[in-house]
Amino acid sequence: MIEVVNVSKWYNTRSGAQRVLSDVDLIINPGERVGILGRNGAGKSTMIRLISGAERPDEGIIRRSMTCSWPLAFGGAFQPTLSGVDNIRFICRVYGTSFEDKIEYVEDFAELGRYLYEPVRSYSSGMRARLAFAISMVVVFDCFLIAEVVAVGDSRFYEKCHEELFVKRADRAMVIVSHDDRYIREHCSRASVIHNQRLWNFDVVDHALDFYHSC
Repeated sequence: MIEVVNVSKWYNTRSGAQRVLSDVDLIINPGERVGILGRNGAGKSTMIRLISGAERPDEGIIRRSMTCSWPLAFGGAFQPTLSGVDNIRFICRVYGTSFEDKIEYVEDFAELGRYLYEPVRSYSSGMRARLAFAISMVVVFDCFLIAEVVAVGDSRFYEKCHEELFVKRADRAMVIVSHDDRYIREHCSRASVIHNQRLWNFDVVDHALDFYHSC
C-alpha cells in the first residue's frame, strides 16, 4: 500500500514560494490502477515524483509498503557519460538486483543495437525513453508510475510496451497520468483530479472525467 497523507508541496520561484499541492490525500492498494488527471501545470508531475520518492513533501507524510518504479520512459536519472549497458549495471545495483541476466533482455527490447554500448549522452530522446522503459521492465516493482501515455516509438513498439506492462504485469499497481479519456477508462479502476492545488478523489472513473472537464 502507498498512503499519501495531508501532503503539501511548494517550489521557490523568483516571485517567492509557490504552493503546488495542498493537503493531498491518496491511497493506492496492491494491484489497483489509479488515474490522475489535471491541466498543464496543475501538479501531476510533482505528484508522481512525490509518490516515487524522488521528491519529499514539505508537509504531510507518504508511507510505502510497496516498491515504486520511476516514471516509465523517463531517462532523466541516467548517467550520461556511461554507456547504456553501464547504466543497466548501475541501476540494477541501486535496486539490489543482478544485472548479468538483464542485459540481453534490454538489448532485445530497446532495439538500440550498437548504441547500447555508446554513452547515453549520444542518444536521442526516443532512444533514452526506450532504454528507460526496458530497464524498468527488468527491475521488480510492486507499483508502476506512468507519466502520460507510454508512447516511446512506432505503433509496433507501442504494442510491445503495452504487452509487457498491461498484460504481463497486470497484477501490479499502477498510477497513470494522462489527458486521454479513453486511456484512463481503459486502464484505471478509479481516478483523481488535481485542481486548485487539491486532489479530488473519485471511485468512479467517469465521475472523475466529468469533474475534470468541468474545471
